Amino acid sequence: MKGKERAVALHKASVGDKLGYIRRNWQLYVIFLLPAFLLVIIFKYIPMGGVLIAFEDYNVIEGVLGSPWVGLEYFRRFLSSPDFMNYLLNTLKLSAYNLLWSFPIPIILALLLNRIHRKGVKKNIQLLIYAPNFISVIVLCGMVRMFLSPVGPINQALGIDTNWMTMPSAFRTIYIASGIWQGAGWASIMYTAALSNASKDLEEAAIVDGANILQQIWYVELPAIKNIIVIQFILQAGNIMSIGFEKAYALQTDMNLPASEILSTYVYRIGLLQGDYGYSTAVGLFNSVINVILLVAVNWVVAKLNDGEGL
Repeated sequence: MKGKERAVALHKASVGDKLGYIRRNWQLYVIFLLPAFLLVIIFKYIPMGGVLIAFEDYNVIEGVLGSPWVGLEYFRRFLSSPDFMNYLLNTLKLSAYNLLWSFPIPIILALLLNRIHRKGVKKNIQLLIYAPNFISVIVLCGMVRMFLSPVGPINQALGIDTNWMTMPSAFRTIYIASGIWQGAGWASIMYTAALSNASKDLEEAAIVDGANILQQIWYVELPAIKNIIVIQFILQAGNIMSIGFEKAYALQTDMNLPASEILSTYVYRIGLLQGDYGYSTAVGLFNSVINVILLVAVNWVVAKLNDGEGL
């Protein structure tokens, strides 16, 4: 009992010392924290006032505070639009398929890299799979268009002249496959780092006990990166509606619009190209609300399945 009371007293003394240090050197904390605090306020919270545009007949000259109020009119207009369900399903399908195929690939890459014990070979392979991440999205889309054109190398290798970019059925495959090629290697870095810190004693014990490679992966390596996998899955599943418009827009053609027109490209087209700021803000706000709901739901489900551990 005395030992417990002593530990509590030491903890309180430690907390008191830390608070005293902060009080004596508060200027130092202000110097370092104030710029970050101001950046967050100016570039994150103040722009949130623009959400009001979704409820106004926004006019650039009159501004946010001077534009007439229309309430939920833009939301009713969007939800009653004949294209609403098509855009929503396109967004959900593209995001869900992308999560289904692209999420496991970095984990598999990290597990394979962990099996390579020659440092020189491992570094060269890592260089090859990390490099595509530094290619810009626009350059990547240009490469995709070139390779898949009717006279491109893919068609020449197959002996056909199909224009893949005009096929709605091929759009999602092209989008997801190019994304995996570009980002899977870079996304595997955190899993590789976690595996490097995995217990070598457990691995050696598993080998001594006669465990094969699959058993070593299942019982030793995957538990070492379990928490990172859970966090990454929650974040990616929660962002299932947050597909950026750049890549989808760059891969769009007039022929593949039935599959390639998603909410973000619709917001870009309506808001920036046609100047309907209020309506496009309402669509974007609807997208964000659905995203938050999905994030909370996924976190709740994962916490239930993972012994109460979520974000």
